[in-house]
Amino acid sequence: MVRTYGGWRKRRSIGLFGLGLTATLVLFAGLILLMLAGLFAPGLALYLLPVMSVAFVLAAVPVQGESLLSFLLTRLRWWWAKALGHTRYRAGVMVEHPRAFQLPGVLAPVTLLSCEDGRGGRFGLAWNRRLGHMTATVLVSSNSVWLAEPSDVDTWVAGWHQWLASLGYMPWVQWVTVTVESRPDPGSTLRHRVEAEIDPASPEAARKIMHDLVVNAPTVSAQVETRVSITYDPRRFPTAPKDRMQAAVEINGYLNQIETSLAGSGVSVLGRATPEQLVAMVRSAYDPTALNDLSSLLQKTPEGIGSVDWTDATPVEAEAHHDRYTHDSGTSVSWIWQEAPRTHVTSTVLAELLSPTRWVKRTTLLFRPWPAAAAARALEAQNAAAQYKSELSFRVRHRVSARDRQDLAYARQAAQEETRGAGLVQVSLYTTATVDDEQKMQQAIAHTESAAETSRIRLRRAWGSQDVAFATTLPLGVCPPFLVQRGMG
Repeated sequence: MVRTYGGWRKRRSIGLFGLGLTATLVLFAGLILLMLAGLFAPGLALYLLPVMSVAFVLAAVPVQGESLLSFLLTRLRWWWAKALGHTRYRAGVMVEHPRAFQLPGVLAPVTLLSCEDGRGGRFGLAWNRRLGHMTATVLVSSNSVWLAEPSDVDTWVAGWHQWLASLGYMPWVQWVTVTVESRPDPGSTLRHRVEAEIDPASPEAARKIMHDLVVNAPTVSAQVETRVSITYDPRRFPTAPKDRMQAAVEINGYLNQIETSLAGSGVSVLGRATPEQLVAMVRSAYDPTALNDLSSLLQKTPEGIGSVDWTDATPVEAEAHHDRYTHDSGTSVSWIWQEAPRTHVTSTVLAELLSPTRWVKRTTLLFRPWPAAAAARALEAQNAAAQYKSELSFRVRHRVSARDRQDLAYARQAAQEETRGAGLVQVSLYTTATVDDEQKMQQAIAHTESAAETSRIRLRRAWGSQDVAFATTLPLGVCPPFLVQRGMG
């Protein structure tokens, strides 16, 4: 017997033809206007009928997972931004300017803060000056489920669920991202780490054994990093901090709690990302060829990496194309999660998508916790919407489709689980593949999309938003749904 998990469903609203509630009300208002015009002004109705027909087609016809109107507006905004030159970034080598060393695109307001952790070390905070949010990153090492007992895996899944549910009682936590980054490693990382750990006073025979082990180790391997980034809104703390220093102190206290609770989720906490490590993560994402040099600096002389600003992380050039994102020595293609698995899945469902490849790949799961006080109302609204869809389908077509019936069952199940203490979280997924040679791009695209199909999820290319999806996979607190709600996307 194989243990399976589930419990997700796409958020729906009461609407017709796949439209939202607001769009449906507008459609009804247009139909009423057309009927009134037909009764009292038939000549005006002849002019309104073509306009209403075009509006209905634009709103109801789906294209790439969205309405035709949204698709056309996205392309129009893209063309306009490209005409204005907003899709290109060029950094000067010698520029004396207050914003000379800022990151491109949506990352421009993000600056780096260095904070004490109370244990004699320091950790980095990505502070978004425009939104006021602060993001801290915790480095973890996930336990393998392949050789673990099924009971242990169930315990880890339950611990992760409880951890996510607890975020609903922390209104100051805006969202959490879990990123798994894999990259090919030429073997230099192993050599540098072993050399850094060898004691010069140790016996010569022991040093020779370690040297021979490194020499005989595979020259090419894979390096996998897992990190959890938590984005805070200091203004929502029980006591609003007066400045950044007080906000950092509060975040440090909450991070201690989060690190302790993560231990029961099947991961080992390695520590918090230092400012130098954050700079290295961002720099290697934009310039993959600099990875070996940055790894050597982090192992030997981390103070050699500038962490006062983004001087050592800012790309020299970057350009967002409609289907890809070019930056320094790499070219990236990003995807977004269009649909979750429709069936229950096993604990290894994402193994194929997260597995290392011959190029750099980052997969980010973004969790937006719903406030516990509002979760019950939201689930009741979703339950009502599912019931309305099912009833409307029965009255119009005299039958209920299997998909509508299953969606109603999931909505009722979610409402029942919430009454038993479960949390409500909005989740999305972003994947970025980066190659150092554009000739490898088609192979990376085919492999990533095939791995997503194996993982039972549907990915959609982030058309026209490649730079935003790329930035979401970095530990800097970018959340595209939030930017869209605020009119910044």
